[in-house]
Amino acid sequence: MDSLGGLRMSVKKAMYYDGLDGNKVRCTLCPFNCTIKEGERGICGVRENRGGELYTLIYGLVSSTVSDPIEKKPLFHFLPGSNAFSMGTVGCNLRCEFCQNFSIVRANPESIMREVSPHGAASMAKFYKCRSIAWTYNEPSIWFEYTLDCARVAESKGLATIYVTNGYINEEPLKEIAPYLDAMNIDVKAFNQDFYKKYTHSKLDPVLKTIIMAKKLGIHVELTYLVIPEANDDMDEIEKFSRWVADEVGRDTPVHFSRFYPYYHMEDHHTTPIETLEEAYNRASAILDFVYLGNLPPGKYENTYCPNCGHLLIERNGFYVLKIDLEGKRCPNCGKKLPIIPE
Repeated sequence: MDSLGGLRMSVKKAMYYDGLDGNKVRCTLCPFNCTIKEGERGICGVRENRGGELYTLIYGLVSSTVSDPIEKKPLFHFLPGSNAFSMGTVGCNLRCEFCQNFSIVRANPESIMREVSPHGAASMAKFYKCRSIAWTYNEPSIWFEYTLDCARVAESKGLATIYVTNGYINEEPLKEIAPYLDAMNIDVKAFNQDFYKKYTHSKLDPVLKTIIMAKKLGIHVELTYLVIPEANDDMDEIEKFSRWVADEVGRDTPVHFSRFYPYYHMEDHHTTPIETLEEAYNRASAILDFVYLGNLPPGKYENTYCPNCGHLLIERNGFYVLKIDLEGKRCPNCGKKLPIIPE
């Protein structure tokens, strides 16, 4: 049974929806704005119309918890060298053909029995000596009610908060959680609408709007772009994306180009050649101050250098920080102020 029958606490009244005629509801949490008939669920699979009211089915339901290096999110300029208590549930509002976590993304709420309260999440983060809580693995914005409550508790306990997200959230809910959300790594799946329609069954523009809005709201923003051969690896497009980031978000925004490995419905594609990633790095680095490559063997592409004098600021080996050489938020060599939030 669930909470409507008096037992399961994971079913709670949802935020952000409008009632419609015929006991239908319109969910306004994400840009799909699903119209949901009674007894049915939205595209995310975790928000259900019951009697003309919308309920979240995953409040407090957890599929995964682990203490991770924050660099794994990836966040390279936010509390570098610290650990993040990472939490995931089930469901997603996108349908990415290359999903790396499809086993939980496509799972239904009934398949999970573990519940963690917001206070329990903060206590676990403290127990594992984490500096932050990160909602990740599946899309955190569809877990909105729970992550909002968790974020409020986390703030009161001195913990930072992180969304690892596809950016598919409407403006009003983003504004509501923003005072309690410290950082976001936002996936930009490609920089063209045709890719988004074919491979994610969604649209690009709402993601770009989320990035701009998050920056305006004072959230620390880093971007990830998974480079998929013969799908979104056109170098002119990557250059255009880099120019958009520089113009609309800031040239000091960290951008992570990540290597693709064949997975899920795209097993027929090849692994991204290292040469392709290196070209993306070179093209983007001519426009942006901080460009990184991910899913590669450890090397220079994961280190942070001062864009003014080239001084090595943060040395990394995979997800682990070997050395941090900063004076507060400044380069110790030339004094340039840097967009890095230190531990």
